[in-house]
Amino acid sequence: MAGAQYGVSLLWVLTFATLGTVWLQEAASRITIATGRDLGQTIALANQQRGKTIPLLLFFAVWLGCAAYQAGNILGAVSGLALLTNWPIKGLTVCIGLVCLVLLAIGSTQWIANFLGIVVFAMGGAFVYVAFGAPVSAAEVTRALVIPSFPAGSLLLINSLIGTTIVPYNLFFGSGITSGQTLSEMRLGIWIAVLLGGLISVVLLLAGLLITGGFSFTNMADVLSNRVGNWGGLLFAFGLFAAGFASSLTAPLAAAVTARSLLGWPATSWKYRLVWLLVLGIGLAFGLSDYNPVTIIVVVQAINGILLPVVTVFLFLSVNDRKLIPEEYRNSLWQNAAMLLVMAVSLLFGGWNVWLAVQNLLR
Repeated sequence: MAGAQYGVSLLWVLTFATLGTVWLQEAASRITIATGRDLGQTIALANQQRGKTIPLLLFFAVWLGCAAYQAGNILGAVSGLALLTNWPIKGLTVCIGLVCLVLLAIGSTQWIANFLGIVVFAMGGAFVYVAFGAPVSAAEVTRALVIPSFPAGSLLLINSLIGTTIVPYNLFFGSGITSGQTLSEMRLGIWIAVLLGGLISVVLLLAGLLITGGFSFTNMADVLSNRVGNWGGLLFAFGLFAAGFASSLTAPLAAAVTARSLLGWPATSWKYRLVWLLVLGIGLAFGLSDYNPVTIIVVVQAINGILLPVVTVFLFLSVNDRKLIPEEYRNSLWQNAAMLLVMAVSLLFGGWNVWLAVQNLLR
């Protein structure tokens, strides 16, 4: 959508968000390597004298973000299946919701997520090929990647691009999987994974330049079909389903894992299950609504962009905590500056979006 509506003008947002993801995820993972605790456990320990108030508030912010993501996840998965089958939307939504419910209940999701990840990677490869046909020069792309531009009406999409790249719940989800790694191993893994994701985001935006007649999933599938053959459109449809469905399993699980980390709720407790069940239910409710799926996906990503500064503040305080983090693992001056930059920019755009929304309500 960013490419179809604004050309390459918003590429700089992806540069900022990709680097911001590296800086924040590296800090969260460094906490785990330094202490043996994940980010949520560290925040809870740092605030234990204040009781559960701060962990509860932070958990609610992350849970709200996961619930918002889930709405887009299910709508994306359903949109992909609808392109493939032309079956009724509401029926597909119910089926996806029930399958997610069963898989989350039995806990067997990793192999499915891995398989669907391969499909999404293949779709990304198709977009790389398509992006080379975009009507733009390498010099224009290079300038747009580093020079900020603010086209009229682009604020919501700017927030959405930030929110879909710097995913707040990934800071909790990702910090716990680095246990046992060295700092160099962790940093190499994050740089490779995040830069690859940023590259795919760039080529998706460039592919959007080829869309005619306004952005829609159907028009995007047509672009791939015209460039690489009919299988390209089918790959896009299945990849859209795969990305949405895999994330439909991840977002509820991430909310529950965050609850376990921040609040100490074990995975066997009914509270843990209730967390992911509510996230799944909210996503299903939006999926059964009659809202435009593209609009919902953009708005919920913007919501996460607005919530990002809340999580970043606690990450900043945690990684600089002299009582919990050994000196060699605390932030350096430039790392603090980078985190404060991410916090300030996301707070500026998020606050600006909220202010415009309030103005519209008051009119």
